[in-house]
Amino acid sequence: MKKVGVLHNELSQEIAKSGHLDTFVIGDAGLPIPEGVKCIDLALIEGQPSFMTTLKAVLSELHVESAIIDTEMEEVSPHKKKELFDIIGDEFPVKDVPHEQLQEMAKEAKVIIRTGEFTPYCNIVLVAGVLF
Repeated sequence: MKKVGVLHNELSQEIAKSGHLDTFVIGDAGLPIPEGVKCIDLALIEGQPSFMTTLKAVLSELHVESAIIDTEMEEVSPHKKKELFDIIGDEFPVKDVPHEQLQEMAKEAKVIIRTGEFTPYCNIVLVAGVLF
């Protein structure tokens, strides 16, 4: 049994087989899941697991070269945006796009990870980098 890192079997496998420019979406409980996109549904109850807990776990194993967040996060959930940047710092560039555009990007994702987060616009697209 794995003793550290992401313990969720399916999520761990998807991270392990990711390639450069693959996209992973971590979404709140309300993010629509596009038809045909793999969804790893972690949502258990309201708030569990949280967006930030899930983000930290994924970032511990996935090399990320850039990310995209909802523009609306700044207005609706500024405390979550601050927390997000406290976690990622300046590790990689982050741009923001309108929520509708992020939903369109989700249609091309390798996987969408659904959390139990009930805070609106807590979504991020992580673009996998390469280690060399």
